[in-house]
Amino acid sequence: MSTLGWWRLIYAAFAGFLLFHGFSASENAPNYSFMHNATSAPFLSYYDYIVVGGGTAGCPLAATLSHLANVLLLERGGSPYGDPNITKLVNFGASLSDLSPWSPSQRFISTDGVINSRARVLGGGSCLNAGFYTRASPEYIRQAGWDGRLVNQSYEWVEKLVAFEPHLGHWQSAVRNGLLEVGVVPFNGFTFDHINGTKVGGTIFDEQGNRHTAADLLEYANPRGLTVLLYATVQKILFRFRGRRSRPEAYGVIFRDGSGIEHRAYLKYGFKNEIIISAGALGSPQLLMLSGVGPVAHLKAHNIPVVLDQPLVGQGMCDNPMNAVFVPSPIPVEVSLIEVVGITHFGSYIEAASGETFSASVTTTSRNYGMFSPKIGQLSTVPPKQRTPEAIARAVEYLDNLDQAALQGGFILEKIMGPISTGHLELQTRNPDDNPSVTFNYFQHPLDLQRCVQGIQTIGKIVESESFSKFRYDYMSWPGLVNMTEHSPINLLPRHYNSSIPLETFCRDTVMTIWHYHGGCQVSRVVDPDYKVLGVEALRVIDGSTFNYSPGTNPQATVMMLGRYMGVKILRERLGN
Repeated sequence: MSTLGWWRLIYAAFAGFLLFHGFSASENAPNYSFMHNATSAPFLSYYDYIVVGGGTAGCPLAATLSHLANVLLLERGGSPYGDPNITKLVNFGASLSDLSPWSPSQRFISTDGVINSRARVLGGGSCLNAGFYTRASPEYIRQAGWDGRLVNQSYEWVEKLVAFEPHLGHWQSAVRNGLLEVGVVPFNGFTFDHINGTKVGGTIFDEQGNRHTAADLLEYANPRGLTVLLYATVQKILFRFRGRRSRPEAYGVIFRDGSGIEHRAYLKYGFKNEIIISAGALGSPQLLMLSGVGPVAHLKAHNIPVVLDQPLVGQGMCDNPMNAVFVPSPIPVEVSLIEVVGITHFGSYIEAASGETFSASVTTTSRNYGMFSPKIGQLSTVPPKQRTPEAIARAVEYLDNLDQAALQGGFILEKIMGPISTGHLELQTRNPDDNPSVTFNYFQHPLDLQRCVQGIQTIGKIVESESFSKFRYDYMSWPGLVNMTEHSPINLLPRHYNSSIPLETFCRDTVMTIWHYHGGCQVSRVVDPDYKVLGVEALRVIDGSTFNYSPGTNPQATVMMLGRYMGVKILRERLGN
């Protein structure tokens, strides 16, 4: 066994011990009787539904299906409960900066050079993100062909457990008022709805700063109808042909536990039993390809037996480009993640985060700079392909040696809607633990770049607004400016929009991710409107990989809703037959 394999075995065994004995960092952590380490699983088992991926969609989907069927939920990571780096707002960024083999976050770097992360934990991206909760727009719902009434019911089902109203501090309030002052109107108050103008959105952090995730939605499950296996990495979907001209039919999966032991789970013989992939925008197209469903030339290049030539698997990959600037403050600011959003008329979203956070985690021994820390890959003062490990190390060292007063302030960011620019995903190896290669082609389309420029210009106007005046220095009087301009790993606001650095160049050179990547298994290309894989029987994909563009300003609410929504639809179909 490799060194990595031994570490995974040791960690899985330790995690299993904690799980079995009920250890948790939170008094309110659920005690799920149906959750087990995969090492305890039988080598052979049978279920009505097998859900691959216990993430933002997989958890609500499995919880819903468990009320009328026997469901297996396979998650390649561990439990979020008991890990303060996940559960506490003040520790945001600690998991994203953890590069260990058992981290709940698996780092990947797109071929564009932008550093990114994918979830490896029960609850998926809802365990790692900045917590903003907002619904999709009515137009998005209509275009998706969803049943509006069931959509609203599904959102409400999610919100009862995981969504809260944030209490704005002074800095977030100044951003809100600045947005209104510069014309991002009307003010829509606090709302989960996606409405043009400025609003206060929801959050999955409660008043005590505790994170609530998609894993919490498993509280809705029927414990007698659900089995959740942790550290269970699916190797491939199994297919069979019932006749010479029949279509391939999914009938089981092969997965390995944390010690590398192989297990098989099969669908019970029965009408409408299915395998559902909810492994995310990277994991779902990757698993389809590893199972033989994908572009035939690419599969053959990796010596993968072809089940179905599907050239559109892995196509249409998108990531919403994000650009942010640091605004130093002469007075202290609160610690906050995303709470306010300006939904502009030109297709850019303006959001903000503030304050320096300090991690109590044993895995983080120095300062944690939250959403825009070089430790989590958000190093934007050098062009993407120059963000090497050495450059990140220099940036972290620089920040750690700065006086705290120089980091007093916050970030205002813009994220374009869409985007129009798209890329693709390909396998690098046949190992499901390895990241695929993904290209997003940031700003390839000129409209995406135009929206970024307008977004940065809007940020400049907010900073210069009267509403924001007490949180900004007079630019020439800021004492840290001289020392931070040349070598700082923190972006400062471009002061002269038509000077030596055009904003188009600024956008390209400072682009980062906000972790809202999607695509790879899109509706009408890889799956039908009911999320059934085209050309295949008994297989669906239900997650963000099916999106043509990201819903709302932030997708997690809609991904959780989709899990519940499709769970209800599948059960209705099952009952109808």
